Amino acid sequence: MGAHSRFDAFRALADRRGRPGVRLLDALTEEAAAGHAPVETWAPETASRFGLPAASVLGPATFYADLAAPHGRRHVRVCTAAACFAARAGEHVSEVEHALDVAIDHVTTDGEVSLQGVRCLGYCYAGPACLNGDTPCTGPTLADQLTGQALPCDPPIPAADATGAPVVLAGVVEGRDAWRTWLAVLRAGAPERVLGEVAASGLRGRGGAGFPVAAKWAAAGRSPGTVVVANGDEGDPGSYADRLLMEADPGRVLEGLALACFACGGSRGVVLVRSEYPRALATMRMAVERARADGHLGRRVHGTDVDLDIEVVEGSGSYVAGEETALISGLEGERGCARPRPPYPTQHGLWDAPTVVNNVETLAAIPWIVEHGGNAYAARGTPSETGTKLVCLSERFARPGCYEVELGTPVLRIVEELGGGLREGSDLTVVQVGGPLGGFLAADQLDVPLSETDLAARGAALGHAGLVAFDQRIDPADVLRHVWEFAAAESCGACSPCRVGSRRGLEIVQAGQPGEEYERLLRVMGEASLCAFGRRVPAAVHSLVRAFGDRLAGWDG
Repeated sequence: MGAHSRFDAFRALADRRGRPGVRLLDALTEEAAAGHAPVETWAPETASRFGLPAASVLGPATFYADLAAPHGRRHVRVCTAAACFAARAGEHVSEVEHALDVAIDHVTTDGEVSLQGVRCLGYCYAGPACLNGDTPCTGPTLADQLTGQALPCDPPIPAADATGAPVVLAGVVEGRDAWRTWLAVLRAGAPERVLGEVAASGLRGRGGAGFPVAAKWAAAGRSPGTVVVANGDEGDPGSYADRLLMEADPGRVLEGLALACFACGGSRGVVLVRSEYPRALATMRMAVERARADGHLGRRVHGTDVDLDIEVVEGSGSYVAGEETALISGLEGERGCARPRPPYPTQHGLWDAPTVVNNVETLAAIPWIVEHGGNAYAARGTPSETGTKLVCLSERFARPGCYEVELGTPVLRIVEELGGGLREGSDLTVVQVGGPLGGFLAADQLDVPLSETDLAARGAALGHAGLVAFDQRIDPADVLRHVWEFAAAESCGACSPCRVGSRRGLEIVQAGQPGEEYERLLRVMGEASLCAFGRRVPAAVHSLVRAFGDRLAGWDG
């Protein structure tokens, strides 16, 4: 059987049961939130309601963190990711455990309070952070906020344009209305113009992979039934740009999605919002309803022959499920594991339909590109990597926040001029760039342009372009252990090199005994892992060791 006709037993069975997909995961989410009973006790009953075997439901129920974690009547999520770790050297976790009298990923014996460790809540600029139910709490008084001794602290995301003419932040910092470009494009009735302007712009995906957007759209071939997915599963710790856009300018995100659907010949859009962003989820759903009421969505939109509707879906807690094939698996109700390619999603994606997956920031740039022209966008940035990028600075910076910069801007300028260096007179030691699997740069290695090519030459990656600063208080060995903890916790387990390698790597680091086995597992993970997650772990580790130099001697693999 060829790769393009690979049989998926779950998909075939679910197809016969009416494609429950998102409805199945929503039902599992409700059951998980209802109590702290083990998942094995309630998942089979949910399966029977959908006419599915217990095994097909136990898979996702035990895979996604939000479903597998025990839930008390009061559920608290504490961020353990890079920016919050750097803010207090991880001490906030034990403080929260002590304040709530419950260990992380456990529930009190009376079922009253549960505590779940998560990796990024999108409050990297104000960490450490928790969600008390859906109420954010941030900052050094985190434990007091959770016990009622201090009021919840929920600062807005600082945002600023550093280009002189914002593209993605046009609505956030200048108040420009969304949907104007959509109306003009509909009246012109020329989807090829949208595709042409995006092609001329040179826009690449802003979610980390950096694939040319126009090429991905063209690969779907304007096939009937094409689905376009806005990927709002912003899992890279250190980045909160997508949360900013979905909460502060949801109309622009939806307009970009609508333009993408129009260019691809699709009549259905899906917005996936990670569960760690409850406010963004609510805002996007309200924005869809408003767009329908204003006539931007529905049948025969604004009197044209265009039909378009958009659905907003909540994620279930998984970093790897942000990878496009894993994301599609999740939308179908399966475990969020990466799938082998080919076939590619643009040919066989969601329920086997041609599917285009674009990141939220990517889509938010589309209205400006179509309105001002692809050439205007291509004139910005660098000749090989055009346009602008949102860069998020973590809490350790004197001026943390989300900044729009042109690609090619020196990282040193972003750190010193925009970020103002570090707060409280701290000394910068290393900067993590592009998420946990992006890479690290030493404080004296920041004279590098913010571009995929230039960062790759330094062993780092652009990714979401979040910058997390680590100061002199943080032990390099703790940072190395933290990277491996993330890898071991978030590996989807679909392939042996990543599943086994990430866990064994953590064990070796915890034991403090590098050697031939460690070198070998790094090599195997980098060469044989199924998706970019496993392949990037060794690169991130190598860059970390280089950035800290002699302070991590012996861990260079």
